[in-house]
Amino acid sequence: MDPQGEGGGQRINATVIASVALGVLILILVGMMLWGSRSSENDRLTGDEVSASAGDPSSLCSGEATSAAIRTAIFQQAAELRGSDQAALAKIASAASVRMEAAVLRDEGTDGSVTCNGTLTLDLPPGVAAGGKSSLSADVLYTVQQGAGSDARTVTLTDASAIVGPLSSIATTAPDNTDPLSNTTINGVDVITPPDPLAPQPEAAGGPSFNCANARTAGEAAVCDDPNLAALDRRMSAQFAGALAQASPEQRELLIRTRNEFLGYRDQCTENACIADTYRGRMREIRDIMTGDWHPQR
Repeated sequence: MDPQGEGGGQRINATVIASVALGVLILILVGMMLWGSRSSENDRLTGDEVSASAGDPSSLCSGEATSAAIRTAIFQQAAELRGSDQAALAKIASAASVRMEAAVLRDEGTDGSVTCNGTLTLDLPPGVAAGGKSSLSADVLYTVQQGAGSDARTVTLTDASAIVGPLSSIATTAPDNTDPLSNTTINGVDVITPPDPLAPQPEAAGGPSFNCANARTAGEAAVCDDPNLAALDRRMSAQFAGALAQASPEQRELLIRTRNEFLGYRDQCTENACIADTYRGRMREIRDIMTGDWHPQR
C-alpha cells in the first residue's frame, strides 16, 4: 500500500469534511438571520393595525364619530355665547365640516374617557363667515367619552375659544354681489346677521367667560355673583374674540391694550351698576376700534 497515497486521501477527506461543516454553519447563520428578521417584522404593528386594535384608547381622539361630536360641542358653546339664533346656528352646523389633524392622546380617565389635543379646522358652508373667515383653525384640548354605540361619543371642549368666539359672532356673506339680508336663505342656510352686543337681550343662565374658581379681584367676584353681570361678560368676551379674529395688526394691538385698561376700570368699581356700565362701555369701545371710530380718551 502506498503510504503517500493513503496520506493524501486522508488529507482530502479532512478538507471535504471541513468544507461541508463550514457550509452547514453558513446555512445555519443565514437561517437565523432570516428568521430573526421575519419575527421582528411580524411583531411590529403598522399604523393601520394599531388604529384597528381593539381597546386602543388613542382611536377615540379622531375619526368621523369624534369629529361629529366635536362639531356639536363647538356650535353648542357658540350658541350659548351668542344667546340667540340657535335654530339658524344648528342649521349651519349641519352644513359645516370639521377636520382634526395631528390628534394626540394626552391622558386616560378612570371612566374610560380620553383627553386629547390636536389641530381643529372648521369649514363653514358657502355664504357664511365667522370673524370674516369661512374657515377657522386652532389647537384645541378636548375630552372624548365613548357612548353605548360604536359611533356614540360625547366631547367636552376645554380650550376652543379661538374658534368658539368668532363662531358666536357668525354672519352671512353675500354670494354673487347680492345682499344677504334680502334673502331668507343662502345655499340652504338661514340668513343671520352679527348680533349687536349693545342691544338688549334675554339673559341666559350661566357663569361668565372665565373660571370663577380663579377669581381674584373684587370685579371678578362681583361678576361671578351676579347673573346679569356674567351675561354681560359672556357677550363682551364673544365680541372681543370675534374682533381679534378679523383685526389688523394695529387693531389687535389696540384691542389688547385697551382690554387691560378696561379690566382696571372694572375692578375699581364698588357697585354692580358701575361694573355693568364699564362692560357696556367696553363693548362700544371694541365696536369703535373695528370700525375705525375709536379715539383715545384725553
